[in-house]
Amino acid sequence: MSGEATVLAYHAPEEQEGLLIVKVEEENYVLGQDFGLEGNPWSQEVFRQKFRQFSYSDSTGPREALSRLRELCCQWLRPEVYSKEQILELLVLEQFLAILPEELQAWVREHRPENGEEAVTMLEELEKELEEPRQQEFSACVCSE
Repeated sequence: MSGEATVLAYHAPEEQEGLLIVKVEEENYVLGQDFGLEGNPWSQEVFRQKFRQFSYSDSTGPREALSRLRELCCQWLRPEVYSKEQILELLVLEQFLAILPEELQAWVREHRPENGEEAVTMLEELEKELEEPRQQEFSACVCSE
């Protein structure tokens, strides 16, 4: 996959009852296709990436840049839906994932934890799985001597 995906946003203006207008936009993102559905974990990831990848050069000036960042932040964090605690947990989870080594970061993101505790539990379970073969190899070496 080239990293390009099509995002569909559905608009049904009141003056054109019964007519469905589909707006197609090109977006670059890592995790897959999003179909613009609110509450969809993929759309939340798309909005997070749009927020993080926004550049000053994408705007016509400082006021528009700040306004766009606020809009992207609200699309990502959805303060009308989530509590302050949930938003803080999302921010902490994102930063936790950012400090992980790249391979672990990719693995955890693929499993889409909902919070930091879930991410830690996943990593601890992965550590245990990776340790078990080593312990079995060590036991086999000790027993054969």
